Amino acid sequence: RFSEILNALKINQPKNAFANSVDETIIKASDIGYPVLIRPSYVLGGRAMQIAYNSDSLKSFSKEAMDVSANNIILIDEYLEKAKEIDVDIIRDSSGEIFIAGIMEHIEEAGIHSGDSACSLPPYSVSKNTQDKIIDWVSKIANKINVIGLMNTQLAIKNNEIFVLEVNPRASRTIPFVAKARGIPIAKIAAKIMTGSTLKETLKKY
Repeated sequence: RFSEILNALKINQPKNAFANSVDETIIKASDIGYPVLIRPSYVLGGRAMQIAYNSDSLKSFSKEAMDVSANNIILIDEYLEKAKEIDVDIIRDSSGEIFIAGIMEHIEEAGIHSGDSACSLPPYSVSKNTQDKIIDWVSKIANKINVIGLMNTQLAIKNNEIFVLEVNPRASRTIPFVAKARGIPIAKIAAKIMTGSTLKETLKKY
């Protein structure tokens, strides 16, 4: 469903598919092309997420992913090697106003789980034009799915091309770091927005 939303918005994403058996995972991974990133559906914290470079490793990873998946579905994504990873946290209110809380550039290359990686705020090697395009994309996604409050988006940049990897319509683990770096109580602001306040009136206080 998310892939269809990105397609409708004309937003780049890695090639992807889903499967509900090990055999189907191997067939679809072959269509996408190795390496692939596989993960179980509806789990948090990167549990059982693996990068497979061939069908043998994919087979064993798929069995583990199937065991922990909440609905026996495995997500398969093209793995973008040697790409920069970007995290973006925003707040959107009920009027559609959007506040960009932070754009972070990971120190490690894309594929290291955000819980195990370091990042820079502001991004240290991403051009203003690329940042503007990222802001445009995350704003379109937030408006399309009608987020009220926080939304986190993970993106990758490879060969100057941007790809959306994942969107979480909730607070991310990056929020406390963005709040401290900017000196703004982002979680508090988002909570007020979720209870009906507007960004215009709430941000005046900060």
